Amino acid sequence: MQTTDVVDENIKRIGEMFPNCLTEVKDEKGRPQVAIDFDQLRQELSKNIVEGPEERYQFTWPDKRNAIRLANAPTTDTLRPCREESVDFDNTRNLYIEGDNLQVLKLLRENYLGKVKMIYIDPPYNTGNDFVYNDNFDQDKQEYVHNSGQYDEEGNQLVTNTESNGRFHTDWLNMIYPRLKVAKDLLSEDGVIFISINDYEIDNLHKACSEVFGNSNKLACFCWRTDGNFDNQARIKSCHEYIMLYAKKETLVYMPNAIDPNIPKTSKIFKEEIRNTIIKNGIKNPVSDVLIPKGFPSDVENCYIDKSNVVWPQYNESIEINHFRTQNDVIARTGWASKAQLLEFISGGYKPVVDNKGQETLFVMTKTGAIETIKKRGNTSHVISVLNNMGGTQKATVDMGELGNYFDYPKPVSLMKYLTSMYSKDDDIVLDFFSGSATTAHAVMQLNAEDGGKRKFVMVQLPEPTDEKSEAYKAGYKNICEIGKERIRRAGKKIKEEHPEAKNLDTGFRVLKLDSSNMQDVYYTPEEFNERDLFEDNIKPDRTEEDLLFQTMIDLGIELSAKIEQTQIAGKTVWNVSDGYLMACFDEAVNETTITEIAKQQPYYFVMRDKCLANDNVADNFEQIFNHYSKDTIRRIL
Repeated sequence: MQTTDVVDENIKRIGEMFPNCLTEVKDEKGRPQVAIDFDQLRQELSKNIVEGPEERYQFTWPDKRNAIRLANAPTTDTLRPCREESVDFDNTRNLYIEGDNLQVLKLLRENYLGKVKMIYIDPPYNTGNDFVYNDNFDQDKQEYVHNSGQYDEEGNQLVTNTESNGRFHTDWLNMIYPRLKVAKDLLSEDGVIFISINDYEIDNLHKACSEVFGNSNKLACFCWRTDGNFDNQARIKSCHEYIMLYAKKETLVYMPNAIDPNIPKTSKIFKEEIRNTIIKNGIKNPVSDVLIPKGFPSDVENCYIDKSNVVWPQYNESIEINHFRTQNDVIARTGWASKAQLLEFISGGYKPVVDNKGQETLFVMTKTGAIETIKKRGNTSHVISVLNNMGGTQKATVDMGELGNYFDYPKPVSLMKYLTSMYSKDDDIVLDFFSGSATTAHAVMQLNAEDGGKRKFVMVQLPEPTDEKSEAYKAGYKNICEIGKERIRRAGKKIKEEHPEAKNLDTGFRVLKLDSSNMQDVYYTPEEFNERDLFEDNIKPDRTEEDLLFQTMIDLGIELSAKIEQTQIAGKTVWNVSDGYLMACFDEAVNETTITEIAKQQPYYFVMRDKCLANDNVADNFEQIFNHYSKDTIRRIL
């Protein structure tokens, strides 16, 4: 009952490519296990081995190897549903998850591998006063309290990373690096990640992202004008922050609605086609002769025109001009800004030329014999790297109403709406694993209401305790998560009131909370084991049937927002997930009648507890019943 061990998977892949690099070593208990012979692997990968003290370009810091190990290490934790804090639990497809985001990301990797279209995070800026996550899980509670002095009711670990700390940048990198590595696995092949940051860690974040995602996948570093209050004591008044943008695979990224909202609506970029005469001359575009052959497309009836009125059928509806064909060969002597594309257009039989941005270019001859380009907008981006008029923290505070008083630096909804609209559409998943004030969830709901989309949000937040002297604590909010959830509830209600036409708008969310495994931590050596242990319950006594169901969904890779129905079959509670994809029964004294009725519905998976079966006869007939009614159903016992 733990997530995939990424190290084992990596060893397996390397072994498939380089079998000669596999070896055996003994673990700390003296048991043999498969390992990598790194000397042999270096030889396979290098013409000249780089090792030892030889100088090389690298980005490193203390404990970097441990940060990598932390990202790859499996977790035995689980997520427990909390219906009473959720909104529309049974129907919503949105998630709000409380807990250490590194462990949550590892669990989500089981269910959302390669499925998240967009990630936005606003991590701690490392200003010297903010909290960072303490990932030293070897400390016990007393040792942790001694070291940090910060923890919440669930024992989540937080430390204040001050500049006096000799590991100031190291601790921040050890916090962010493993989370970026796991987050990359969640992104779809055409997915992107936005990361807010300021001057304190922009350099380190840039290097870390380029190492995790690849420098070639960097799309932009936005400069966001925050329009906030200035530090009057500063020599230079800072009024901006940064938003890094990286892709999983830059070549696959598509920007369906990427137009800066500050561009006037009268701009030509809003036209379906953009026409330009290509007559630019210069050092890069010297004068030359280009043969325009007979039959070349033209949009006027003139001396070069064939009266047959031949059109390009694939563009007859989308380009509102009449295309004709030239009657004779023509030598055009001019400087062509797009000469290479023009020659490709001619040699390709006058088919549209597609550039590396996915933009289609067509060519036509004008009345004067000049050549015009017709560029179809298509997948053309009109995003400017400086983000103006998006609001700042003051606007964000207004967006949150009275809840805005409980956060120092929330992000404005207008900014998040713009970022979300760049890359997400339809049914995409948007993840924010430093959720904070939950602005991302607010923006997703608002955008869906405005454009009819069905985007889903997944918010992840550590339940950081609020200061007992703070207004938030006095108002009854004991941790950050309570404020975030209340913000989503209020925002969803307001958006529905403002958009009554959005009948099917999803403003609900399922609350899930990170916790230890549902299974008992029982370990026996052979001499300690006796037959009474066979009858011990392997499930923790405080866990519910729904807890077991969600751990099963994690183990089987089923989305945690999947439709869940609860039915009664032969007097027993049966859980039905995704219309029969998974059926589960955790009731006691389950008899053959219940098993038979479940098998007749032919689920893909069926899961039950070990102690559920009424007696030995039911246990003996269990496999036979499924083999008769649904032999392909995969059966699992907890």
